[in-house]
Amino acid sequence: MLMFQQELRCTLRCFDSLQLTMFSSVCSRLQPQGIGEPSVYHAVVVIFLEFFAWGLLTTPMLTVLHQTFPQHTFLMNGLIHGVKGLLSFLSAPLIGALSDVWGRKSFLLLTVFFTCAPIPLMKISPWWYFAVISMSGVFAVTFSVIFAYVADITQEHERSTAYGLVSATFAASLVTSPAIGAYLSVAYGDTLVVILATAIALLDICFILVAVPESLPEKMRPASWGAPISWEQADPFASLRKVGQDSTVLLICITVFLSYLPEAGQYSSFFLYLRQVIGFSSETVAAFIAVVGILSILAQTVVLGILMRSIGNKNTILLGLGFQILQLAWYGFGSQPWMMWAAGAVAAMSSITFPAISAIVSRNADPDQQGVVQGMITGIRGLCNGLGPALYGFVFYLFHVELFFFLYTDWMIVPLQSAIIPGPPFLFGACSVLLSLLVALFIPEHTGPGMRPGAYKKHSNGAQSHSHSPQGSGRRGGPLPPRSTPGSPCTHGQMHTFHHRGPAHAPSSATRGCLCLR
Repeated sequence: MLMFQQELRCTLRCFDSLQLTMFSSVCSRLQPQGIGEPSVYHAVVVIFLEFFAWGLLTTPMLTVLHQTFPQHTFLMNGLIHGVKGLLSFLSAPLIGALSDVWGRKSFLLLTVFFTCAPIPLMKISPWWYFAVISMSGVFAVTFSVIFAYVADITQEHERSTAYGLVSATFAASLVTSPAIGAYLSVAYGDTLVVILATAIALLDICFILVAVPESLPEKMRPASWGAPISWEQADPFASLRKVGQDSTVLLICITVFLSYLPEAGQYSSFFLYLRQVIGFSSETVAAFIAVVGILSILAQTVVLGILMRSIGNKNTILLGLGFQILQLAWYGFGSQPWMMWAAGAVAAMSSITFPAISAIVSRNADPDQQGVVQGMITGIRGLCNGLGPALYGFVFYLFHVELFFFLYTDWMIVPLQSAIIPGPPFLFGACSVLLSLLVALFIPEHTGPGMRPGAYKKHSNGAQSHSHSPQGSGRRGGPLPPRSTPGSPCTHGQMHTFHHRGPAHAPSSATRGCLCLR
């Protein structure tokens, strides 16, 4: 019996090795040269098309959700997002780790395809649509791959600008598409909107196949070193354990969880809150989204770069968290429309936080672990996307603030009676972000992979170490061309000069930028 078990175990290992070899072969065939050199613009187009397609479906999705679950609309909405968020939390590190092994392009294609797969099912079969959208959380981690893609092609001091551009593009897609989708839905019906969203999703997939070049050089992939690939190498929990041993990364993860949990809850209920509690009309809500979105774009492109150069990475995170506390408290106590607009401007400024966090995460990770660490952050955000709506709904319930679901019926919405605390969940969120701010205070400003003992243990010789440097892989001329910083030779020491800069180099170190998923 023991011999049989050993033979079975050996057979399974061989089968796993064969599967991984076949998958690696498929991945390599899905990686043509693309158009031009890898650049941030490739990542920007992928993000814009994916979220523009989903943004078009904002109004049709609310309609289908209400028609499918008329008695438990918000409960089912919370369950669907909860399942999707949990699956995203579990899968994001794995997808990121695998992209470190087999390259980014294949997993960009995989994540975009499965994330957009539910779109045509909205009109074909609503039940299947909600089932598939829940399960799509396994691959709904495009951001982790995109940020790893950006990290591959930029230097440390360029990433805040690059991450800011990606996040601003995400905001721009969500500013424009819901209004367009709502107009088309009223004028031509939901079917046309679903068809248009499906076409845009297909365009995104074709763009990745044809135009997006691979960003991760072959020499940086473990698969190209001649060693056999096993599931252990792609084990997300092993990667999580390795990265989790770094106290800095743990502090960052706690900061992300405590700050994004209320943000996710805010997104899920805020616009209904504006309509029912504050008395905004649909047109006013659309204008509010547009104004805050435009201000967020400016914050993540112009203001973020200025702050990163002037006050540094960590202080930018702290400032963004401070803005988030202020806007949540304002929403919690505010009861007048002008207060909502003022708090919206502050909320736009708080959008600088996540890009700054992404930059410091990228800087703290080894070059061959960019995918897994960005996957950790994306996974935590996915978990918050599942927990946040349920948490906000529960707090609204505790304080007897009911958000009813209305469609195209502004005349039915009457502002609730004024209360001392009109928005209790927002105050709860402000307390959560305050804890996040306290945790972020302990994040070291000057930390990187070169400072961690054994960070390059597996790359003992200089050539291998150089091949794993983000700067050493021959950065292609994207929109952010590599620039050398004072005292940074083009050797393995480039990973360490960052930590030895004194006060005289403060302006240079402050340019270490970041942009996140905010």
